[in-house]
Amino acid sequence: MMAGKILIVDDEKDMLLLLKRIISEETDHEVLSESDPFRALKLFEEQPFDLIITDLKMPKMDGIKLLDEVKKIRPMTSFIVITAYATIDTAVEAIKKGAYDYISKPFRRERILLTIDKAMKWQGMEKENVKLRQALAEKGNLTPQVGVTPMMKEVFDRVRQVAPTTATVLITGATGTGKELVARAIHRNSLRSSKRFVTINCTAIPEQVIESELFGHVKGAFTGAWKDKKGLVEEANEGTLFLDEIGDLNPNMQTKLLRLLQEGEYKPVGSVVTKKADLRIIAATNHNLRADIEEGQFREDLYYRLNVVHIHLPCLKQRKQDVSLLAYHFLQKYARVYQKDVHEISPAAMQILMAQEFPGNIRELENIIERGVIFCRGSTLEVRDLFLDNEQNAFYPETACDVSHIPFKEAKDVMLKLFHSQYIRSLLRESGGNISRAAEVAGIRRQYLHRLMKEAGINGEEFRSQ
Repeated sequence: MMAGKILIVDDEKDMLLLLKRIISEETDHEVLSESDPFRALKLFEEQPFDLIITDLKMPKMDGIKLLDEVKKIRPMTSFIVITAYATIDTAVEAIKKGAYDYISKPFRRERILLTIDKAMKWQGMEKENVKLRQALAEKGNLTPQVGVTPMMKEVFDRVRQVAPTTATVLITGATGTGKELVARAIHRNSLRSSKRFVTINCTAIPEQVIESELFGHVKGAFTGAWKDKKGLVEEANEGTLFLDEIGDLNPNMQTKLLRLLQEGEYKPVGSVVTKKADLRIIAATNHNLRADIEEGQFREDLYYRLNVVHIHLPCLKQRKQDVSLLAYHFLQKYARVYQKDVHEISPAAMQILMAQEFPGNIRELENIIERGVIFCRGSTLEVRDLFLDNEQNAFYPETACDVSHIPFKEAKDVMLKLFHSQYIRSLLRESGGNISRAAEVAGIRRQYLHRLMKEAGINGEEFRSQ
């Protein structure tokens, strides 16, 4: 197994020395230690670690809080909590929040080494899964390119025509129709294909952060800016910058983006130096931007700068002929991802899929097939594997979902998806599709609810008439 990088955090310096000595003597991993959890967090922001081992009880920041902060920055980081205050409640809380394991003091040398070995192997598998998914995407598995309907053939033709040019492209369509995948197809077939494709979701990033994310900042520009940071515009230089959900960009950033489009110039936050940018911009939205312009929510001059070439993606219910093609496309994809011998969809299952409205569009269909592959026990996807509720077009209740035959992590992911879908649909039904009200009831940020809806393939529009 390849050596990794481990950070140990404990306010007891004797414990730091002991753990560091054990790990350094018995493994090839690089080990760093820090007694102050705040300094440890800064160290983690500066450089990636494969594993963090932390004490639970610390005076400045406890291990649970450190776990929360670490997962916000790099969710895939493995985490082991060590404590002398062993209770079932803290163990469960740590695991629920994403810790790999929980060990109580005093611990045996063999126990800590075995747990580290398992955590690092899990980390390696996670990285391999990410590489596999990226490889599948890079090999041309572009979902929008699957289709036989005239409207999709028109989309394909437009992508081929616009890709070799430098024109700015605006992609519109409902949530889950594949806007980002079309943007990637344009980039891949462009003269910039050897350079980076950089994406930013204008909804998911808070207003006060998005300028720094796009343009970068200089040291001292604001509280917490303790070093210079490159923005996504600079990262995308000579390549393509994809602005997803551009309709949610705040007015101040619309003005600054307009300058970037017009002049090819921008300033990092806190800097007096103007930088040049050579990049292609592709934007996407599920908004009606013309209506937003009339309501004063979107700049008309920015709209015309973005809308040099317009590609509109139809909803899946408008292209029902493509459902079977897409279903088999996803079946092959996830059979490879999960290494399962599933290669057929039963006629009854396909008939049910063809009858669905798919308010979440392609993403909803993909979620259904992925889940079906996970649960399928044979070579053919059956109706029972789809977990569909035909009346509400939602998932079956948790009690109908048997996860006893699959590994813990896969079962956990499936159940979390089921919970998100059921809970969010219930919220939206109660709020009549009002996302702000639904987020308020749930006690979460509107942007976070948008992200959960996108991941679950849920379109808020379907609830507004209910």
